Amino acid sequence: MQAYITHLAYELPAQRVENPAGRLRKKTKIKARHIAAADETASDLAVRAAEKLFAAGVAREKVDFVLFCTQSPDYPLPTTACILQQRLGLPKSCGALDYNLGCSGYIYGLGLARGLIETGQARCVLLLTAETYSKYINPKDGATLPLFGDGAAATLIEAVEADHAGIDGLTYGTDGSGAEQLIVPVGGARQPYETTPVQETTDKYGNYRTNRNLYMSGSSIMNFALEVVPRSVEEILRKTQLSKADIDYYVFHQANHFMLAYLQQECDLLDAPYWNDVEEYGNTVSCSEPIAVCDMLHAHGSASMRHVMLMGFGVGLSWAGCIVNLTRVNIYSGGDGQQPS
Repeated sequence: MQAYITHLAYELPAQRVENPAGRLRKKTKIKARHIAAADETASDLAVRAAEKLFAAGVAREKVDFVLFCTQSPDYPLPTTACILQQRLGLPKSCGALDYNLGCSGYIYGLGLARGLIETGQARCVLLLTAETYSKYINPKDGATLPLFGDGAAATLIEAVEADHAGIDGLTYGTDGSGAEQLIVPVGGARQPYETTPVQETTDKYGNYRTNRNLYMSGSSIMNFALEVVPRSVEEILRKTQLSKADIDYYVFHQANHFMLAYLQQECDLLDAPYWNDVEEYGNTVSCSEPIAVCDMLHAHGSASMRHVMLMGFGVGLSWAGCIVNLTRVNIYSGGDGQQPS
């Protein structure tokens, strides 16, 4: 049995916020972002994304494992995946697991799903990714606020009788020494809300935040990506015995247009089919790859997508990549749960 992605959908909050015109918008090409309402959580978005699959005919009873990737859980405990099992009406015999990862999280989820399926522990894994980073960002932090959007994606990975792998060349990497380059310092056990004093920071450009908000060193993350992504591309190609020309499409984490364009150049992919479209989403963290894949398949179809390279990188610092065969994928990204026309 091989693990294959068979169904894919995404969901965006109704609230759409347009970025102000200026240098940052011109550089990042992020025109607008979708932002969760005050009472809307990542799990709410994940439920709506998953329901698109079920509305299209996927049987709930066939799901025997649900994976939920988020850094915006409903509670410190219990596991949000357990709550999602109940909300989605999945069988009580189904396993449920949260894992806390950001921009590399989708590929980690594909790796976990493949492991569950190809070791016989599961036959149908529902991978949900959802983030509401907007709740961590100070509204006065103009350096970070325009970059991130909220969203969710639902991916069904199933056991398929096939001669070739549906998820291949999995490559991972971690550098915890860079943890403080992208962090929300206060709120966990290390620095609890109740005992940690609020510290305010205003940079030379007037961007304001506290230690309860998300902090990102954009230059450090850029340098990190330029270091690890090109060599990860080569490692994935080596593992799968493919050349760059064999890849039908490259879909990297959709951080912003400037970073993606730079990575395309550094990876020597200027003439390759390469997705770079953040205009309506911004950086949706672990959801950026499945959203991009959905839009790419909508634009180009799935029939020829036998070797699509996915690459995620960011908070952790963490990175991961793989090759996926998308020829069996049905997409349901429309707001009404139907396949886009």
